[in-house]
Amino acid sequence: MDSDNTLRTPVRSLDQAVAIAIRRGLRLSDLALEYEAQESGRPTAEITADMNLRLAVMQASIEQGCQPGLYSRSGLTGPVGHLLAERERQHQRPTLAGRSVFLAARRAIAIVSVNAAMGRVVATPTAGSSGIVPAVLLTAAETLGLPSEAVVQALFTAGLIGLVIGNRATLSGAAGGCQAEVGSAAAMAAGAAAEMGGGSPEAVASAVGLVLQNSLGLICDPVAGLVEIPCIYRNAGFAAVALVMADLALAGVRLPLPADEVIDAMGQVGRLLPVEWRETAQGGLAATPTACRLARQLCGHTSCPRATR
Repeated sequence: MDSDNTLRTPVRSLDQAVAIAIRRGLRLSDLALEYEAQESGRPTAEITADMNLRLAVMQASIEQGCQPGLYSRSGLTGPVGHLLAERERQHQRPTLAGRSVFLAARRAIAIVSVNAAMGRVVATPTAGSSGIVPAVLLTAAETLGLPSEAVVQALFTAGLIGLVIGNRATLSGAAGGCQAEVGSAAAMAAGAAAEMGGGSPEAVASAVGLVLQNSLGLICDPVAGLVEIPCIYRNAGFAAVALVMADLALAGVRLPLPADEVIDAMGQVGRLLPVEWRETAQGGLAATPTACRLARQLCGHTSCPRATR
C-alpha cells in the first residue's frame, strides 16, 4: 500500500490522518485500528477484543463509582456519583443541563471517584482524566441508540486523537497543566462522539479543535497534591464541554484553524505555565488557605505553598 495512504510512526498529525481517511473513504477509527494492527503485528480481531475488555472495566468503574459507600483514601471526596445517581432516579425536578449532559457528568464523576478510592480505571489518557472519554461515549451511544460495538469503535478514534496530542504536545499535567489531561481527554471524547454521530473525519478534527481552544491555559492545581479536587469535578465539566462541541461539529461548525495548530498552541501554552500551575500543588486552588490546612492535616506538609500572583 502506498505510504501516503497509511499512518506512519510517530503519528504527529491529525490533519494528515483526516486527509488519509478521506482519500481512502475510511472513518478515523478504521484507520486507527489498521495502524494498531500494523504496529503490534496482531490481528484486528484480537485488538478489538482487548478494547472490549477495556470498555468492560470502564463500565464496571461507573457502577462502582455510584455506590453509596465509596470514599477516597483521603476522605476529601465521598459518594458524589451516588448523589447524582439518586437525583437521576428520583426524577423530582428536571436537570438544568438536560439528561445527556447530566448523565455524562455523573458517569465521569463516578469513574474518577473510583480512581481516588484506588480502584481500577482505564487511563484515557490519564488516571486523573479517566472519566471523560467513557462517560461521553457511553452517553452518546445511549442517546443515539447505538450498540456497544460502536463505543469500542469510537475508542479507537479517541486513541488516535490522544496519540497525536501526546506526540505533538503533551498529555501530562506535570508538563502542560490540566489542559493537557482534562482538555485532551475532552478533545478525544468530542472527536470520537462526533464520529459516532455520523460525522466526517473533518467533523472529528473540528470537534478536537473546538474543545482544545476552550481548555487552553487550564492549570493543574490538585489540593494536597491528590488527584481528587478539582480533578473529579473538572471531569464532569469537560464531559459536558465534549458533548456540546461534538454537537457543534456535527452541525457543520468548522474552526478556521487546523486541529494540528490548536494542539501546537496547547503545547506552547503548557510550556509557558509557571511550575506552580503544573501539578506541583503550589498554586491555584492548592495554595488557598483551606487547601493548605488540608494538606497539613492529610500529608503533614509543614508550610503553605505560596500562590503565584
